[in-house]
Amino acid sequence: MRLELTILIVFATAASGETEVPRFGKIDVAKHVYDGGWEHFVGGGVAVFDCDGDDLPEFFVAGGSNPAKLYRNTSQDDISFRADTPDQLSLTGVTGAYPLDVDSDGVLDLAVLRVGTDVILKGGPDCTFNPFDSFGFQSEDHWTTGFSATWEADQSLPTLAFGTYVDRFNPEGPFETCGPTVLYRPEGKTYREPEHLEPGHCSLSVLFSDWARTGRADLRVSNDRHYYVRNGQEQLWAMEPQPRLYSQDDGWLPYSIWGMGIASRDLTGDGFADIYLTSMGDQKFQVFDPEAKGPTWRDATYGKGTTAHRPHLGDDGRPSTGWHAQFGDVNNDGLDDIFVAKGNVEQMPDAALSDPNNMLLQQEDGQFVEASAKAGVASMAKSRGAGLSDLNNDGLLDLVVVNRGEDLEVYQNQSQIGNWLLVDVAQKQANRLAVGGFIEVRTELGVQTREITIGGGHASGIAGLHHFGLGDADLVELRMVWPNGDVTEWQDVSPGQIVRIQR
Repeated sequence: MRLELTILIVFATAASGETEVPRFGKIDVAKHVYDGGWEHFVGGGVAVFDCDGDDLPEFFVAGGSNPAKLYRNTSQDDISFRADTPDQLSLTGVTGAYPLDVDSDGVLDLAVLRVGTDVILKGGPDCTFNPFDSFGFQSEDHWTTGFSATWEADQSLPTLAFGTYVDRFNPEGPFETCGPTVLYRPEGKTYREPEHLEPGHCSLSVLFSDWARTGRADLRVSNDRHYYVRNGQEQLWAMEPQPRLYSQDDGWLPYSIWGMGIASRDLTGDGFADIYLTSMGDQKFQVFDPEAKGPTWRDATYGKGTTAHRPHLGDDGRPSTGWHAQFGDVNNDGLDDIFVAKGNVEQMPDAALSDPNNMLLQQEDGQFVEASAKAGVASMAKSRGAGLSDLNNDGLLDLVVVNRGEDLEVYQNQSQIGNWLLVDVAQKQANRLAVGGFIEVRTELGVQTREITIGGGHASGIAGLHHFGLGDADLVELRMVWPNGDVTEWQDVSPGQIVRIQR
């Protein structure tokens, strides 16, 4: 059922009792496989977004050596999709994609990541796409595996960051031949020449985030130590007129992982984003330290039970390989959970070959418990990108998972649990979707904060309605902090509807 109310809103959280496990059912869709040679061992993303204006999200899936595919949403009460790919989207070499409204015309566009030249496509009526014929974006030929976008002050066009992996043209490679992060900054109505952020350490995920709540988003880069081997680490770039790396003098804590995906969400209720990073071996959950007065996150992985470091099913005890990570309240109890897509790179003997995906449910005490088997989403395929999104607007988060060498999987959340809210945010100016703004929701449990971002995950992005689980709350409050710092008044709203915040 699709309900809607246009009003200024609020979100709340009320969790009580034992953590309830959601139930997912797998649905049939036209088959699609992400595949290819070693350049497609990584990537395999999905973009989830509404391209025909009916508020039901479509999804566009990378194919690697196979053509990418668009699935049109035909859901009523139950989820259904049909494959319907326009020629402009039937591309090969695609590793992932992210939706965004580049020109703020009210229609979502697509940034398509490829092994080769990346493409930015302008969205048109009824899921049509064409290359932009203006603003001077010229992609370089590289192996792109990450993307993020933000709007810097007084700019009508977004700043774009493309994370690149191994420099496949370097004869000394592949080890220690990492490509740079490529930055496109606008100047008026066009883009400058691309800027290389170096050193590059083989990025697999990038994310702009206003981590300090100053109104400026900086760029986090997660890197794969398998190829940089030495002298590399995770990175955070200060987006000053000349970008610079944060150092230990600033409060940055250096560390190296087999970084593959970034998820960002305030889980502690202090208004600052905490971080989940996927890797080979344990996945990293890091809590922001507001007392440090700098970009400092403290490791909380073992304390919170979020390691997901070995398979939780079967008898393969070797380390897990995590890819896409995403926060979302899958059981509508008002507490964000974590989905992690897992799968061996290909045939790495030191890592688990049978490596089920994780659904980590947050409990009232802030600890996480594994529930993917009970939930029905513990796929043993080599999963890569994914998307948690409400695909039929019934207030429950559904799931799309892209697999390497095996069929795409789509799951409908069939639970009947918890109150919910779907929030649409828009402003009639540049940066229409208010990227860099914050949605704040208040209940008797405190304030929950949601930053609006584009990027992160593993080659997978979502744009559209923001889902909030509300537990037992029957009235919640919400306000919007716009990207320039303007703040709305708190407003009351009832759950179980789509609410639109219009500036």
